[in-house]
Amino acid sequence: MDQSRAPLVEALADYHDAGRYGFTPPGHRQGAAIDERTKSVIGADAFRADVLASGGLDDRSSSNGYLRDAESLMAEAVGADDAFFSTCGSSLSVKAAMMAVAGGARGELLVTRDAHKSIVAGLIFSGLQPRWIRPRWDEELHITHPPSPAAVREAWQRHPDAAGALIVSPTPYGTCADIAGIAEVCHEYGKPLIIDEAWGAHLPFHAELPTWAMDAGADICVVSVHKMGAGFEQGSVFHVQGDLVDRAQLSACADLLMTTSPNVLIYAALDGWRRHMVASGEQMLDSALHLVRGVRKQIQEIDGLSVMHERLVAEEASHDLDELQVLIDVDDLGISGYQSADWLREHCRIDVGLSDHRRILATFSMADTEQTAGRLLSALRQLSEAAPSMPQPHNVFQPDPPQLELETVMLPRDAFFGDVVSIPADDAVGRIAAEQITPYPPGIPVVVPGERINAEVVEYLQTGKAAGMNLPDAIDKSLETMRVVR
Repeated sequence: MDQSRAPLVEALADYHDAGRYGFTPPGHRQGAAIDERTKSVIGADAFRADVLASGGLDDRSSSNGYLRDAESLMAEAVGADDAFFSTCGSSLSVKAAMMAVAGGARGELLVTRDAHKSIVAGLIFSGLQPRWIRPRWDEELHITHPPSPAAVREAWQRHPDAAGALIVSPTPYGTCADIAGIAEVCHEYGKPLIIDEAWGAHLPFHAELPTWAMDAGADICVVSVHKMGAGFEQGSVFHVQGDLVDRAQLSACADLLMTTSPNVLIYAALDGWRRHMVASGEQMLDSALHLVRGVRKQIQEIDGLSVMHERLVAEEASHDLDELQVLIDVDDLGISGYQSADWLREHCRIDVGLSDHRRILATFSMADTEQTAGRLLSALRQLSEAAPSMPQPHNVFQPDPPQLELETVMLPRDAFFGDVVSIPADDAVGRIAAEQITPYPPGIPVVVPGERINAEVVEYLQTGKAAGMNLPDAIDKSLETMRVVR
């Protein structure tokens, strides 16, 4: 195929060049109905480009085929058999993959317990029974790494009737699973492997990055192009290969969840990004890796800061590491990651992608330059100088790993949609959770509906909340009460 083409971008240009006008949604009529104050912030071109797919460009039932051509080009570019675009983010894509693989009477899915909240939402929607795979724990640093092939094999031995396995790799910290080893184990059982590779859109385009899931033998791979690529928010692609997944069923499951009014801007950005990466991706990633390797060394020289690397790829940790994710330990500054993130935002206008009780994460992309890197380094030096004058951080109780592995006693769907009641959090110990409670970012639920709550998790969440942990999906934002099965 001609990878210099971008069918959706070209169709959008043709639509405007032809001077077409549609008596169809969207009602703003290419921005004509938008007030000037709004246009001055968003930009008139965004509205001009916002034309409904069914109004002339493409949808999945049209004969024009622009979308299907763009998806085929994407699949060829990354070495997949097929690709599907989503304008509802990887949250939709991963749910569709779960439903296609394990929906219906089969009902069980092996899932790594450090999965994103969107996967838990998929369990609730679908009614699937999760069979948890234990991740690898660093008990000193209180961080999880992807499960090993041996852990996946042990899960299959305990639950051979599960329909497939779902692994997150890379994690939000940039650590990566041994996907080839895990895929081999899954295929021994004749079952498909789904990889939630939301943080890995860039991986197919440079040999020095961790292995791309399709190259490592995964059956379905979900990527969020807006995270490590260059698409709009909500732009996602799921790729499929081999004969263990029914393509028609996968497409049908996506259609059940998909909006019927997809945003052409998101589609076109996916299409244009693929074309750009085929032409220039390796060169851009070369530059990004060169830049970030220098930044890592310079951060290491700042008093009180430590860039985590060797510990993340040591034996019993992760299989590989995406160097563009710069995980910085601030513990020696005597402050928390929450304090660090707040201070950088307030005093330096710098936002970091993740913070916890002792770390912050700076995510680099192909767009970063010496100038943007210099801004981060300057801010971190100022943080180091300001740290001694900051108040002592709130202590966050850190449970032992087994105490974070809550017992699943009900289907997540049954608990979430069942007869529920809100009670004081201290009284929730021993009760069955009816909500998910998720520190965000990174968005990994500590409590999943259907799990029995213990005292250690309640203390962890309450002390974390006091220290600055963000818990956006808790019903009671103060965490004074928790929702449980009545």
